[in-house]
Amino acid sequence: MLKRICVLGPESTGKSELCQHLSRIYRTEWVPEYARFYLDRLGRPYEQSDLLEIAKGQLIWEDDKAEYADNYLFCDTDMSVLDIWSNHKYGQTDPWILEQLHTRVYDFYLITNIDIPWLPDPQREHPRDRKYFLDLFKSKLEERNLPYALVSGIEDARAACAKMAVDVHFKQ
Repeated sequence: MLKRICVLGPESTGKSELCQHLSRIYRTEWVPEYARFYLDRLGRPYEQSDLLEIAKGQLIWEDDKAEYADNYLFCDTDMSVLDIWSNHKYGQTDPWILEQLHTRVYDFYLITNIDIPWLPDPQREHPRDRKYFLDLFKSKLEERNLPYALVSGIEDARAACAKMAVDVHFKQ
C-alpha cells in the first residue's frame, strides 16, 4: 500500500530539495509544489482566489504521481500550507481547501526546521517569520494528532535525518 509522506515547513527550509533527495533514496516519485509552477506563470500578484486554483492543481499533481509511485510518495506541501497561508494573508480559507485538508490525510509528515539560511526568492514573503510558521505547522499537526518528525541538519545530514524518521515511523 502506498504511503504518502508530506513535507511541510516555513519558506526556504529545503522542502523541495528534501523531497527530491528522498525520492532518489527510496526510488519513488515526489510531488513538486504546484504553487511555484502556478505563480511563475501568473503574470500578476496572486489573489485569494488563486489559492483555490493552486490547491486543485496540487491535488491533481499528487494523484497523478501516486499512480507511478512505489511504496512511498513524497509530497512537497499539502492543504494545511494553503490554509495557514490564506488565513495569514486574507483572514480566511476557502471551504473547499478546508474540506480537502480534513479528508486527505497523509501517513506521515516531515517538518523542515529553520536551521538553514533563508534565501531570497520572488515567491518568498516572510524571512523574519520562519519561527512563527514552524511553530504553527507543528501545532496544526498536533491539534489533529497527526504523526510527524522535525527534520534538521544541512544537506546530506538533513536527508539522513528525514530517512531515519521515515524508517523508524514505518519500522523498516
